[in-house]
Amino acid sequence: MGLVRRVARARLGSQVIRRLRRAGVSDARYDATAFTVRFTAEGDDVPTVLPLDGLLARRSGSRRERRAQVDSFVSGFLRAPGLPGSWAEVRPLLRPVLRGATPAPTAEVSAPLCRPALPYLAEYVVVDQPDTMTYVAADQLTVWDVDADAVFAAARANLSGAVLQGVATEPVVVQFVDDGNAYWTSHLLLPGWLARLADQVGGVPVAFAPERGTLIVAADGSAHLSAVFGRCEQAFEASPRALTPMAYVSDEHGRTVPYAAPPGHPLHGCVQRAAAVLAVAEYTRQARVLGDDAAPLQVTGSERDGWRTRAVWAKDAPTLLPLADEVRMGERIVPWAELRAELAPVPDLNPPRWGAARWPGVAG
Repeated sequence: MGLVRRVARARLGSQVIRRLRRAGVSDARYDATAFTVRFTAEGDDVPTVLPLDGLLARRSGSRRERRAQVDSFVSGFLRAPGLPGSWAEVRPLLRPVLRGATPAPTAEVSAPLCRPALPYLAEYVVVDQPDTMTYVAADQLTVWDVDADAVFAAARANLSGAVLQGVATEPVVVQFVDDGNAYWTSHLLLPGWLARLADQVGGVPVAFAPERGTLIVAADGSAHLSAVFGRCEQAFEASPRALTPMAYVSDEHGRTVPYAAPPGHPLHGCVQRAAAVLAVAEYTRQARVLGDDAAPLQVTGSERDGWRTRAVWAKDAPTLLPLADEVRMGERIVPWAELRAELAPVPDLNPPRWGAARWPGVAG
């Protein structure tokens, strides 16, 4: 083996050991012959051995990107505090949860495991223990030796799938209040679950989840539905655990999807406004992560003229634009469709944004 390669391998081993020591591991040792790092995790009786060949082969990019690759690799072998160490132990404790699409930083994990679920919402997985609820980190899958699909499937399978008793003789509104163990809003992730409540609510079920602990289900066509939209928007804006002001139904495949109300439908304005309010809330959360380059989003319009979303773009400022119905550029209001072709999508962002270094040329 050449000198340059031996030096590169030793440098990578040192970086892995430094990362382990920052995590509190004191006995990490590099084995040059086997090209591994060995350490004993807290609570374990036998050492963990990290083979470094795969990490070395995958390394690429800038120094910062290579450091992040080491961090991700090591994190996968470090057990999150309080989590069971084996897949058999943790599997029955997993639960799915609906949250905003922008992952919130948590003290327990680095990058939480998640996947898109609904517009501006994502599905996460938590470990439900008597005194704690811990988000599952994407890196944790290495410890359990399972893939993401298996984790999501196990979490959904652990929901109760509870049903209501009786049959409604007229449209009714049912409110499920979570006691911390029922995960009612998570039931919207179960295929077919919402549709099965039709007899109990007296019509096609329409669901609302304004905050994490509240699920409201009403019948489509109910005279109360418009008022429920208003009530859920108020709850959404007031709650520190806000989820969504939108309404949802089951599609023909049993999947939960946004409630549709086309122009002319009596609830068209309610649906429009709820979608705009949620978009603004989620893009605002995302902007706190992205910083000053993230253009803000606003709700504009009225019940009579219709509700719209508007991005605000300051001239000569590099900007990450949110998806919007229109964009304010100085004194002009430009429809999104006129700008879209001149903007570049930013990869790996949910909700999506588009970038441009300066104002594109817009006719008029």
